[in-house]
Formats: sequence, structure tokens, C-alpha cells
Amino acid sequence: MSHVVTTTTTTTTSSSGGGVVNLGYGRSVSGLLKIAQVVTLLIAYLCVSLSRTWTDYSALRYFEVVTLWFLIAFSIFFLLHILRLTSKIPCINWTLTEFLHYVIGTILIFIAAIVVAIKAHGVSALIAGSVFAFIATALLGYNVWTSYRVTCGSQPTGAAV
Repeated sequence: MSHVVTTTTTTTTSSSGGGVVNLGYGRSVSGLLKIAQVVTLLIAYLCVSLSRTWTDYSALRYFEVVTLWFLIAFSIFFLLHILRLTSKIPCINWTLTEFLHYVIGTILIFIAAIVVAIKAHGVSALIAGSVFAFIATALLGYNVWTSYRVTCGSQPTGAAV
């Protein structure tokens, strides 16, 4: 009788492997959340900045500055994760840094959205910008909640009960 031995080789590729680029992060929940935040902030910024019928320049400039600042900040955080720079620069506590940016961003973008909603006076572009800023605020709030559980969640104690 002859015996046949069949061997199968399976190759698994890990998205968090040793490469330079971590494309798997863009498909993760936190990566998709950052993409959604950047896109909604970009739409909110464009709606307000391209509106020709402003009623209060200082309030709308505040909105532009806040949305553009956090749009750039969250894009940088996304790139840091994609390029794996968070693990290459260990001297910075990245989870705490992102958490603080999300808390401050949530508050400031919420204030900016309220200001634009009040100053809109029926201008559809300003209303749309305000709505997208409120959506970005909700996304940031969710990110604050998930980041809080990771950053400040319950820490295990050394006592065994």
C-alpha cells in the first residue's frame, strides 16, 4: 500500500506586521472613525468658507480656524498611526495626547457649531456647515468615550481577592 502525505501551507499576513505602512489601521474602527471625523470637518469647513453671504465675520472665522485646526490635527494622528510613528516615538504618550485633543476638539467644535447655527440666518451653506460640525462633534464625543475607556479605564490592582 502506498501512503500519500498531503501538506498544506497557509500564509497569514498581519496588518500590524513589520512593514513601514499599516494599511490595516485604515480599516479598523478607530481608523474609520478618524476618517469620518476628517471628512465631516472638511465638509463643514468648506460649507462655511465658500459661503458668500456671511453675517458675522468674526464668528465664522472662529468656526473656520477651529475646524481647520482639528482637521489638520486628526489627519496628522491618522498619518502617525498609518506610518507606525506612534510606536517609533515612544517618549510621547500618544493615547493621552489623542484623548486630550479629542476632548478639547469636542468642546471647541461644539461651540463653533452652535455659533454658526445661531448666525446662519437661513443661509443654507451655513446651516449645512453647522450640521456637519454637529455630526463631527458626535463622532468626536464617541471617540472621547472610547479613548477614555482605554486611557483612564479601570486599572488592575495588585491585590488578589
